[in-house]
Amino acid sequence: MLPRTAFASNKAMRDGLQAYRRGCSAEYYRQRQEAKGKTVRVKVPVPEGHKRCPQCAEIKPYADWERNRSSPDGWASYCRECRAQRNRDSYYRRKYGLTQTELETLLEQQRGICVICLAAPAEHVDHDHETGRVRGVLCFSCNAALGQFKDRPDAMRRAAAYVEGIVWKPTLVAPGVYLLPS
Repeated sequence: MLPRTAFASNKAMRDGLQAYRRGCSAEYYRQRQEAKGKTVRVKVPVPEGHKRCPQCAEIKPYADWERNRSSPDGWASYCRECRAQRNRDSYYRRKYGLTQTELETLLEQQRGICVICLAAPAEHVDHDHETGRVRGVLCFSCNAALGQFKDRPDAMRRAAAYVEGIVWKPTLVAPGVYLLPS
């Protein structure tokens, strides 16, 4: 004789319980999956108030997890750190077509610094908005500056000339036609 808690629920049965106890059903399921050539992950005992992350395989308290009302236990599938990493990887793959290793290689080639100012740490992926091709990784300021210039080299050259002290005063030649200094 076993207590009712030893059996899983089954609404199709008259008493509302499975015919076999939980351990026997789990073993039978494992054997069937292995016969098909599949593997079944081993269930790891987890203390109350904790959850195991499938990515980092660590058992962490609920404080390290985000809430998710749609999941059966009310918590996200992955811990905060793993979830953030997965979201970051997914973003770079979706937006730029970069894997994490390709991004790390790009940063390594740049020695981790912005290729324009050569001072700040490179943190923002720069890409051509027309072709989508990734050009490099820049600091926030340089990436924002390129965006403000709308990736127009002529505007950037005029800005560089202005900063270097070359007077940028176009001369009006005809209505709507200006002569720019060389």
